[in-house]
Amino acid sequence: MQRTILFAALLAAAGQAAAEKADVYKPTQITCRSCDANSLTRSFMVAGGVELTRGTLTISADGGRVEESPEGYQRILLQAEPGKKVRFRQKADGPGERWMEGEADRVEYDDRSAMVKLMSKAKVRRTLGGLQTEEAEGEYIAYDSRTEEFSLRNTSTGEDRPGGGRNTITLQSKRKAQP
Repeated sequence: MQRTILFAALLAAAGQAAAEKADVYKPTQITCRSCDANSLTRSFMVAGGVELTRGTLTISADGGRVEESPEGYQRILLQAEPGKKVRFRQKADGPGERWMEGEADRVEYDDRSAMVKLMSKAKVRRTLGGLQTEEAEGEYIAYDSRTEEFSLRNTSTGEDRPGGGRNTITLQSKRKAQP
């Protein structure tokens, strides 16, 4: 718990920039090899080189499911084949070219809460102007794209268990060497 609070505080100090606000009003485009859709339940099973794009948000995976609520909120559950990763990338509001990107064996994105959950061998990085500023690695990373807060846990289920794995957080120094 202390690691999560420390990491959130460090990210807050580094400057807030929420995910691109206009993305929520953009259409979601999914390209894939195959899709089984149910128009009544608004659920879509997708497979084969899945590419999902919504504004600046892009997610690539091997397969998964997209569900849409009656209110229009989407829940996206994507997974990778063994040895591969699901990857996501999204531009953040704010000055400069700010991007958040990540990868894991499985990714869940909930449009209503703006939460991205990365499970099993997860990694998230923030870049500014093409340079990496922060990186987090662990078995489970929950990322709130509205507030840019992270939670890291040492199991892929999102639980924190004694004796489980370890999380790693890397912050790049903003200070320059003195001549």
